[in-house]
Amino acid sequence: MDGLQKIAVIRSDFPEKFGIPRQSGIIEELKAEIIFEKPFRDPNCVLGLEEFSHIWLLWEFSGNLKAGWSPTVIPPRLGGKIHKGVFATRSPFRPNPVGLSCVKLDSVEIRPGTGPVLHVSGADLRDGTPIYDIKPYIRYTDCHPDAVCGFADEVGEYHLEVEFPEELLVKLPEEKREAAVKILSEDPRPAYQNDPERRYGTAFAGWDIRYHVRDGVLSVCEVVPYRKADIGKD
Repeated sequence: MDGLQKIAVIRSDFPEKFGIPRQSGIIEELKAEIIFEKPFRDPNCVLGLEEFSHIWLLWEFSGNLKAGWSPTVIPPRLGGKIHKGVFATRSPFRPNPVGLSCVKLDSVEIRPGTGPVLHVSGADLRDGTPIYDIKPYIRYTDCHPDAVCGFADEVGEYHLEVEFPEELLVKLPEEKREAAVKILSEDPRPAYQNDPERRYGTAFAGWDIRYHVRDGVLSVCEVVPYRKADIGKD
């Protein structure tokens, strides 16, 4: 974006945007690394950051730069028919492609040749997403437990039941399995797609997880090595 410097990129398990959780922090088992650009690798830049448990990331929806925007959008959890104002949603299709995520800061590593590396949990960012700023989360100003969240309160508890056969689940690295199941339970499909015969695919941790959804149950049918040309929906 004009006038802003990219300070870092994130390295996550999501090579594609399809299947990424719609909000940060929903799946704490998701692990990622934040790697700083060369001008910002001075360890002094993160001095004291390890004292905080959570951080804010300001980043760019780099996959949507040519998509444009509309005054209204269709939030996926509202069934694919109800319009809301773009500024009343967290849609990625915005006048400025800016994302804001709160993630858990697991540790700060000083890596030889790379400088500071932030290890985080719960990030909802595609691999390689540019990051423009990092700020500490401050509980007494950033936390509002009595906040009213409009239509988001109505759909926050929606989940799919996931049937993931053991012989397919074990193809994933052990430390990625719980996160994979939770990603699928969040229903990666667009709300307007509800064809029980349609096969969907979510790329995660080097694998393409393929599945069908019928009557609130997501059934995994195949797990194959990820290839960009293969990902998508049949």
